[in-house]
Amino acid sequence: MIRDPESFTLLLDTLQRFVREKLIPREAEVTETDEIPADVLTAMRGLGLFGLTIPEEYGGLGLTTEEEVLTSMAVCYASPVFRSRFGTNTGIGSQGIVIDGTPEQKKKYLPRLAAGEITGSFALTEPEAGSDAGSLRTTAKRDGDHYILNGSKRYITNAPEADIFTVMARTDLNSKDAKGVSAFIVERNTPGLTVGPYDRKMGQRGSHTADVIFDDVRVPASSVIGGKEGQGFKTAMKVLDKARLNIAAVCTGAAERLLDEALNYARERRQFGKPIAEFQLIQAMLADSKAEVYAARSMVLEAARRKDAGVNITMEASCAKLFAAEMVGRVADRAVQIHGGAGYMQASAVERLYRDVRLFRLYEGTSQIQQLVIARHLLKDG
Repeated sequence: MIRDPESFTLLLDTLQRFVREKLIPREAEVTETDEIPADVLTAMRGLGLFGLTIPEEYGGLGLTTEEEVLTSMAVCYASPVFRSRFGTNTGIGSQGIVIDGTPEQKKKYLPRLAAGEITGSFALTEPEAGSDAGSLRTTAKRDGDHYILNGSKRYITNAPEADIFTVMARTDLNSKDAKGVSAFIVERNTPGLTVGPYDRKMGQRGSHTADVIFDDVRVPASSVIGGKEGQGFKTAMKVLDKARLNIAAVCTGAAERLLDEALNYARERRQFGKPIAEFQLIQAMLADSKAEVYAARSMVLEAARRKDAGVNITMEASCAKLFAAEMVGRVADRAVQIHGGAGYMQASAVERLYRDVRLFRLYEGTSQIQQLVIARHLLKDG
Protein backbone atom coordinates (compact mmCIF):
# COMPACT_ATOMS: atom_id res chain seq x y z
CA MET A 1 0.00 0.00 0.00
CA ILE A 2 2.65 2.45 -1.10
CA ARG A 3 1.04 5.89 -1.03
CA ASP A 4 3.24 7.75 -3.51
CA PRO A 5 5.24 5.30 -5.66
CA GLU A 6 7.32 8.02 -7.31
CA SER A 7 8.43 9.63 -4.03
CA PHE A 8 9.02 6.26 -2.40
CA THR A 9 11.12 5.06 -5.33
CA LEU A 10 13.25 8.17 -4.92
CA LEU A 11 13.65 7.40 -1.20
CA LEU A 12 14.68 3.80 -1.94
CA ASP A 13 17.17 4.92 -4.59
CA THR A 14 18.68 7.39 -2.11
CA LEU A 15 18.96 4.71 0.58
CA GLN A 16 20.52 2.18 -1.79
CA ARG A 17 23.11 4.73 -2.89
CA PHE A 18 23.80 5.63 0.75
CA VAL A 19 24.26 1.95 1.61
CA ARG A 20 26.75 1.30 -1.19
CA GLU A 21 28.68 4.57 -0.98
CA LYS A 22 28.67 5.31 2.76
CA LEU A 23 27.80 2.24 4.82
CA ILE A 24 29.43 -0.78 3.17
CA PRO A 25 32.84 0.96 2.95
CA ARG A 26 32.69 1.58 6.74
CA GLU A 27 31.71 -1.95 7.79
CA ALA A 28 35.23 -3.11 8.67
CA GLU A 29 35.83 0.08 10.67
CA VAL A 30 32.66 -0.48 12.70
CA THR A 31 33.64 -4.07 13.40
CA GLU A 32 37.11 -3.01 14.51
CA THR A 33 36.04 -0.11 16.73
CA ASP A 34 32.66 -1.47 17.91
CA GLU A 35 31.22 1.99 17.24
CA ILE A 36 29.24 3.60 14.44
CA PRO A 37 31.13 6.74 13.36
CA ALA A 38 29.63 10.09 14.34
CA ASP A 39 29.49 11.31 10.74
CA VAL A 40 27.48 8.23 9.74
CA LEU A 41 24.99 8.91 12.54
CA THR A 42 24.68 12.51 11.39
CA ALA A 43 24.01 11.34 7.83
CA MET A 44 21.38 8.88 9.09
CA ARG A 45 19.60 11.67 10.93
CA GLY A 46 19.75 13.84 7.82
CA LEU A 47 18.07 11.11 5.77
CA GLY A 48 15.26 10.82 8.31
CA LEU A 49 16.11 7.23 9.22
CA PHE A 50 15.34 7.74 12.90
CA GLY A 51 11.76 8.70 12.07
CA LEU A 52 10.79 6.36 9.24
CA THR A 53 7.67 4.99 10.96
CA ILE A 54 6.82 7.86 13.28
CA PRO A 55 3.70 9.76 12.09
CA GLU A 56 4.30 12.85 9.98
CA GLU A 57 2.50 15.07 12.49
CA TYR A 58 5.36 14.34 14.90
CA GLY A 59 8.15 14.94 12.40
CA GLY A 60 8.56 11.42 11.03
CA LEU A 61 8.04 10.02 7.54
CA GLY A 62 5.01 7.95 8.57
CA LEU A 63 5.83 5.04 6.28
CA THR A 64 3.30 2.30 5.74
CA THR A 65 4.27 -1.21 6.81
CA GLU A 66 5.04 -2.16 3.21
CA GLU A 67 7.24 0.90 2.78
CA GLU A 68 8.97 0.19 6.10
CA VAL A 69 9.93 -3.39 5.26
CA LEU A 70 11.26 -2.34 1.87
CA THR A 71 13.46 0.30 3.48
CA SER A 72 14.70 -2.30 6.00
CA MET A 73 15.67 -4.64 3.16
CA ALA A 74 17.51 -1.81 1.44
CA VAL A 75 19.41 -0.61 4.52
CA CYS A 76 20.28 -4.14 5.65
CA TYR A 77 22.10 -4.87 2.42
CA ALA A 78 24.85 -3.33 4.55
CA SER A 79 25.76 -4.72 7.96
CA PRO A 80 22.59 -4.95 10.10
CA VAL A 81 24.28 -3.02 12.91
CA PHE A 82 23.69 0.24 11.03
CA ARG A 83 19.96 -0.32 11.02
CA SER A 84 20.07 -1.49 14.64
CA ARG A 85 21.28 1.94 15.73
CA PHE A 86 18.16 3.71 14.51
CA GLY A 87 15.88 0.67 14.53
CA THR A 88 14.75 1.10 18.13
CA ASN A 89 13.57 4.65 17.30
CA THR A 90 11.51 3.42 14.36
CA GLY A 91 10.49 0.15 16.03
CA ILE A 92 10.32 -1.22 19.54
CA GLY A 93 11.61 1.94 21.24
CA SER A 94 8.86 4.16 19.86
CA GLN A 95 5.97 2.02 18.70
CA GLY A 96 4.50 1.51 22.15
CA ILE A 97 4.07 5.28 22.33
CA VAL A 98 2.85 5.51 18.72
CA ILE A 99 0.28 2.74 19.17
CA ASP A 100 -0.96 3.22 22.74
CA GLY A 101 0.55 6.45 24.08
CA THR A 102 -1.49 9.37 25.34
CA PRO A 103 -1.55 12.57 23.26
CA GLU A 104 0.76 14.19 25.83
CA GLN A 105 3.26 11.30 25.64
CA LYS A 106 3.29 11.41 21.85
CA LYS A 107 3.81 15.16 21.77
CA LYS A 108 6.61 15.01 24.33
CA TYR A 109 8.70 12.17 22.91
CA LEU A 110 7.89 11.35 19.27
CA PRO A 111 9.30 14.52 17.63
CA ARG A 112 12.63 14.05 19.41
CA LEU A 113 12.74 10.34 18.54
CA ALA A 114 11.95 11.11 14.89
CA ALA A 115 14.77 13.65 14.67
CA GLY A 116 17.26 11.26 16.25
CA GLU A 117 17.73 13.81 19.01
CA ILE A 118 17.09 11.06 21.55
CA THR A 119 17.30 7.27 21.36
CA GLY A 120 14.53 4.97 22.52
CA SER A 121 14.95 1.46 23.89
CA PHE A 122 12.58 -1.40 24.77
CA ALA A 123 13.12 -3.06 28.15
CA LEU A 124 11.20 -6.33 28.31
CA THR A 125 13.64 -9.25 28.69
CA GLU A 126 14.89 -10.12 32.18
CA PRO A 127 17.40 -12.61 33.60
CA GLU A 128 14.51 -14.97 34.42
CA ALA A 129 11.99 -13.87 31.80
CA GLY A 130 12.86 -14.04 28.12
CA SER A 131 10.56 -16.24 26.08
CA ASP A 132 8.18 -16.37 29.05
CA ALA A 133 7.52 -12.65 29.02
CA GLY A 134 4.45 -13.04 31.23
CA SER A 135 6.62 -14.00 34.23
CA LEU A 136 8.26 -10.60 34.58
CA ARG A 137 9.70 -9.87 38.03
CA THR A 138 10.39 -6.16 37.64
CA THR A 139 7.82 -4.40 39.83
CA ALA A 140 6.19 -0.98 39.83
CA LYS A 141 4.56 -0.17 43.16
CA ARG A 142 2.11 2.71 43.32
CA ASP A 143 3.11 5.47 45.74
CA GLY A 144 0.69 8.39 45.56
CA ASP A 145 1.13 10.11 42.19
CA HIS A 146 4.21 8.03 41.41
CA TYR A 147 5.37 4.46 40.89
CA ILE A 148 8.55 2.95 42.30
CA LEU A 149 10.29 0.51 39.95
CA ASN A 150 12.62 -2.26 41.07
CA GLY A 151 14.20 -5.02 39.02
CA SER A 152 16.57 -5.59 36.12
CA LYS A 153 16.42 -6.07 32.36
CA ARG A 154 18.88 -7.99 30.19
CA TYR A 155 20.23 -7.82 26.61
CA ILE A 156 18.53 -4.47 25.99
CA THR A 157 19.38 -3.15 22.52
CA ASN A 158 20.79 0.39 22.45
CA ALA A 159 20.60 0.61 26.25
CA PRO A 160 24.04 2.28 26.40
CA GLU A 161 22.84 5.03 24.05
CA ALA A 162 19.21 5.24 25.18
CA ASP A 163 17.62 8.40 26.55
CA ILE A 164 14.23 6.83 27.24
CA PHE A 165 13.15 3.27 27.93
CA THR A 166 9.82 1.58 27.36
CA VAL A 167 9.79 -0.60 30.49
CA MET A 168 7.48 -3.52 31.18
CA ALA A 169 6.88 -3.90 34.92
CA ARG A 170 4.38 -5.66 37.15
CA THR A 171 1.90 -3.24 38.75
CA ASP A 172 -0.41 -5.93 40.14
CA LEU A 173 2.01 -7.50 42.58
CA ASN A 174 -0.39 -10.38 43.30
CA SER A 175 -0.71 -11.44 39.67
CA LYS A 176 1.24 -14.36 38.25
CA ASP A 177 0.66 -13.69 34.57
CA ALA A 178 0.79 -11.00 31.93
CA LYS A 179 -2.44 -9.32 33.02
CA GLY A 180 -0.64 -7.56 35.86
CA VAL A 181 2.02 -5.95 33.63
CA SER A 182 2.05 -2.26 32.69
CA ALA A 183 4.24 -0.27 30.30
CA PHE A 184 6.19 2.78 31.46
CA ILE A 185 8.25 5.49 29.78
CA VAL A 186 11.34 5.94 31.94
CA GLU A 187 13.93 8.61 31.22
CA ARG A 188 17.58 7.65 31.53
CA ASN A 189 18.51 10.38 34.00
CA THR A 190 15.95 9.19 36.56
CA PRO A 191 17.71 8.50 39.89
CA GLY A 192 18.18 4.80 40.58
CA LEU A 193 18.40 3.76 36.91
CA THR A 194 21.77 2.40 35.86
CA VAL A 195 22.99 0.80 32.64
CA GLY A 196 25.59 -1.93 32.77
CA PRO A 197 28.66 -2.31 30.54
CA TYR A 198 28.39 -3.39 26.91
CA ASP A 199 27.67 -7.08 26.43
CA ARG A 200 30.39 -8.93 24.53
CA LYS A 201 28.62 -10.74 21.74
CA MET A 202 29.38 -13.29 19.02
CA GLY A 203 28.67 -10.73 16.31
CA GLN A 204 26.86 -7.45 15.68
CA ARG A 205 29.82 -5.33 16.78
CA GLY A 206 28.75 -1.71 16.67
CA SER A 207 25.29 -2.58 17.97
CA HIS A 208 25.28 -2.43 21.74
CA THR A 209 23.24 -4.25 24.35
CA ALA A 210 23.47 -4.07 28.14
CA ASP A 211 21.63 -4.73 31.38
CA VAL A 212 19.38 -2.01 32.80
CA ILE A 213 18.90 -1.95 36.57
CA PHE A 214 16.08 -0.23 38.46
CA ASP A 215 16.73 0.47 42.13
CA ASP A 216 13.82 2.39 43.67
CA VAL A 217 13.34 4.33 40.43
CA ARG A 218 10.57 6.83 41.04
CA VAL A 219 8.49 7.83 38.01
CA PRO A 220 5.29 9.89 37.75
CA ALA A 221 1.99 8.12 37.14
CA SER A 222 1.79 10.02 33.86
CA SER A 223 4.60 7.81 32.54
CA VAL A 224 2.27 4.78 32.23
CA ILE A 225 1.81 4.32 28.49
CA GLY A 226 -1.80 5.04 27.63
CA GLY A 227 -2.49 6.06 31.21
CA LYS A 228 -3.85 2.61 32.12
CA GLU A 229 -2.45 -0.14 34.29
CA GLY A 230 -2.51 -3.74 33.12
CA GLN A 231 -2.20 -2.95 29.41
CA GLY A 232 1.57 -3.38 29.15
CA PHE A 233 1.67 -6.90 27.83
CA LYS A 234 -0.92 -6.08 25.17
CA THR A 235 1.19 -3.09 24.15
CA ALA A 236 4.30 -5.27 24.03
CA MET A 237 2.62 -7.84 21.80
CA LYS A 238 1.42 -5.16 19.37
CA VAL A 239 4.96 -3.82 19.21
CA LEU A 240 6.43 -7.30 18.70
CA ASP A 241 4.03 -8.18 15.87
CA LYS A 242 5.44 -5.30 13.85
CA ALA A 243 8.98 -5.90 15.08
CA ARG A 244 8.96 -9.54 14.03
CA LEU A 245 7.85 -8.67 10.54
CA ASN A 246 10.54 -6.03 10.32
CA ILE A 247 13.23 -8.47 11.50
CA ALA A 248 12.11 -10.79 8.71
CA ALA A 249 12.75 -7.90 6.32
CA VAL A 250 16.17 -7.32 7.91
CA CYS A 251 17.00 -11.01 7.37
CA THR A 252 15.93 -10.75 3.75
CA GLY A 253 18.15 -7.73 3.07
CA ALA A 254 21.14 -9.45 4.70
CA ALA A 255 20.47 -12.62 2.70
CA GLU A 256 20.42 -10.66 -0.55
CA ARG A 257 23.84 -9.24 0.32
CA LEU A 258 25.21 -12.70 1.21
CA LEU A 259 23.93 -14.15 -2.05
CA ASP A 260 25.53 -11.36 -4.06
CA GLU A 261 28.84 -11.84 -2.22
CA ALA A 262 28.73 -15.58 -2.95
CA LEU A 263 27.76 -15.07 -6.58
CA ASN A 264 30.50 -12.51 -7.23
CA TYR A 265 33.12 -14.73 -5.61
CA ALA A 266 31.95 -17.77 -7.59
CA ARG A 267 32.36 -15.83 -10.82
CA GLU A 268 35.87 -14.67 -9.94
CA ARG A 269 37.36 -17.68 -8.18
CA ARG A 270 38.91 -20.18 -10.59
CA GLN A 271 39.61 -23.87 -9.98
CA PHE A 272 40.43 -26.59 -12.48
CA GLY A 273 40.86 -23.92 -15.12
CA LYS A 274 37.46 -22.25 -14.89
CA PRO A 275 35.29 -20.14 -12.56
CA ILE A 276 33.75 -22.21 -9.77
CA ALA A 277 30.37 -20.74 -10.78
CA GLU A 278 30.43 -23.21 -13.67
CA PHE A 279 30.36 -26.20 -11.31
CA GLN A 280 26.88 -27.60 -10.74
CA LEU A 281 27.29 -28.13 -7.00
CA ILE A 282 28.13 -24.43 -6.60
CA GLN A 283 25.18 -23.54 -8.83
CA ALA A 284 22.89 -25.65 -6.64
CA MET A 285 23.86 -23.69 -3.53
CA LEU A 286 23.34 -20.41 -5.34
CA ALA A 287 19.98 -21.53 -6.72
CA ASP A 288 18.73 -22.76 -3.34
CA SER A 289 19.74 -19.46 -1.78
CA LYS A 290 17.98 -17.43 -4.45
CA ALA A 291 14.77 -19.44 -4.09
CA GLU A 292 14.75 -18.99 -0.33
CA VAL A 293 15.50 -15.25 -0.49
CA TYR A 294 12.67 -14.82 -2.98
CA ALA A 295 10.29 -16.79 -0.76
CA ALA A 296 11.18 -14.69 2.30
CA ARG A 297 10.78 -11.43 0.40
CA SER A 298 7.37 -12.54 -0.87
CA MET A 299 6.22 -13.56 2.62
CA VAL A 300 7.30 -10.27 4.17
CA LEU A 301 5.64 -8.12 1.53
CA GLU A 302 2.40 -10.10 1.60
CA ALA A 303 2.18 -9.86 5.40
CA ALA A 304 3.01 -6.16 5.31
CA ARG A 305 0.25 -5.47 2.82
CA ARG A 306 -2.22 -7.40 4.99
CA LYS A 307 -1.25 -5.32 8.01
CA ASP A 308 -1.70 -2.10 6.04
CA ALA A 309 -5.16 -3.37 5.09
CA GLY A 310 -6.04 -3.64 8.79
CA VAL A 311 -5.72 -7.41 9.15
CA ASN A 312 -4.35 -8.95 12.35
CA ILE A 313 -1.05 -10.51 11.25
CA THR A 314 0.23 -12.03 14.50
CA MET A 315 0.51 -15.48 12.91
CA GLU A 316 1.83 -14.17 9.58
CA ALA A 317 4.50 -12.08 11.33
CA SER A 318 5.66 -15.16 13.22
CA CYS A 319 5.66 -17.21 10.00
CA ALA A 320 7.77 -14.60 8.23
CA LYS A 321 10.16 -14.16 11.15
CA LEU A 322 10.59 -17.93 11.59
CA PHE A 323 11.23 -18.60 7.92
CA ALA A 324 13.43 -15.57 7.22
CA ALA A 325 15.61 -15.99 10.32
CA GLU A 326 16.25 -19.66 9.56
CA MET A 327 16.66 -18.87 5.85
CA VAL A 328 19.38 -16.24 6.30
CA GLY A 329 21.36 -18.67 8.43
CA ARG A 330 21.31 -21.23 5.62
CA VAL A 331 22.25 -18.63 3.02
CA ALA A 332 25.13 -17.41 5.20
CA ASP A 333 26.38 -20.96 5.63
CA ARG A 334 26.31 -21.57 1.89
CA ALA A 335 28.06 -18.26 1.23
CA VAL A 336 30.92 -19.26 3.54
CA GLN A 337 31.06 -22.68 1.87
CA ILE A 338 31.27 -21.17 -1.60
CA HIS A 339 34.09 -18.90 -0.44
CA GLY A 340 35.96 -21.90 0.95
CA GLY A 341 38.89 -20.98 3.18
CA ALA A 342 38.50 -17.30 2.25
CA GLY A 343 35.05 -17.32 3.82
CA TYR A 344 36.52 -18.31 7.18
CA MET A 345 38.86 -15.33 7.26
CA GLN A 346 37.88 -12.21 9.19
CA ALA A 347 38.71 -10.06 6.18
CA SER A 348 35.70 -11.57 4.43
CA ALA A 349 32.29 -9.90 4.57
CA VAL A 350 30.58 -13.28 4.66
CA GLU A 351 32.50 -14.30 7.80
CA ARG A 352 31.24 -11.24 9.64
CA LEU A 353 27.69 -11.59 8.34
CA TYR A 354 27.69 -15.30 9.24
CA ARG A 355 28.12 -14.30 12.89
CA ASP A 356 25.83 -11.28 12.68
CA VAL A 357 22.80 -13.11 11.32
CA ARG A 358 22.92 -15.86 13.95
CA LEU A 359 21.21 -13.44 16.33
CA PHE A 360 18.03 -13.30 14.27
CA ARG A 361 16.95 -16.79 15.36
CA LEU A 362 17.08 -15.61 18.97
CA TYR A 363 15.73 -12.11 19.47
CA GLU A 364 12.22 -10.70 19.04
CA GLY A 365 11.18 -14.24 19.98
CA THR A 366 13.23 -17.36 19.26
CA SER A 367 12.41 -19.60 16.32
CA GLN A 368 10.84 -22.02 18.78
CA ILE A 369 8.59 -19.31 20.20
CA GLN A 370 7.48 -18.45 16.65
CA GLN A 371 6.58 -22.11 16.15
CA LEU A 372 4.46 -22.04 19.29
CA VAL A 373 2.71 -18.82 18.24
CA ILE A 374 1.93 -20.26 14.80
CA ALA A 375 0.67 -23.57 16.25
CA ARG A 376 -1.50 -21.78 18.82
CA HIS A 377 -3.21 -19.76 16.07
CA LEU A 378 -3.70 -22.84 13.92
CA LEU A 379 -5.33 -24.76 16.76
CA LYS A 380 -7.47 -21.78 17.81
CA ASP A 381 -8.68 -21.21 14.25
CA GLY A 382 -9.50 -24.90 13.88
